[in-house]
Amino acid sequence: MSMRQPDWQIAAGAAPRGETVPAVTAADIRALLADSGWLATDAATLSDEDDLYAAGLTSHGSVNLMLALEERYGVEFPEHLLRRRTFESIAAIRAAVAGLLDGTGAG
Repeated sequence: MSMRQPDWQIAAGAAPRGETVPAVTAADIRALLADSGWLATDAATLSDEDDLYAAGLTSHGSVNLMLALEERYGVEFPEHLLRRRTFESIAAIRAAVAGLLDGTGAG
């Protein structure tokens, strides 16, 4: 008898049983930013610590970025991560998503 993984674990970012968790890379985040057109600056030219809002990310763009990240990594951002600081840099985004994937919800 196979036990089903609780929905709350999947919603919290745990990979469904038998599936691997995708690695969160700065390159993936840059690709999402580049493909989206949410920045006035080329994402490839930004360091991991550069301020994405100074590079043209708007609040509307950050919501769309969050949705793209949720789809890409199979996570859901909890309310405590829905703040400007979570999306202020590639490093901050990477830390938040990695925390969701490893179940710590860090960010």
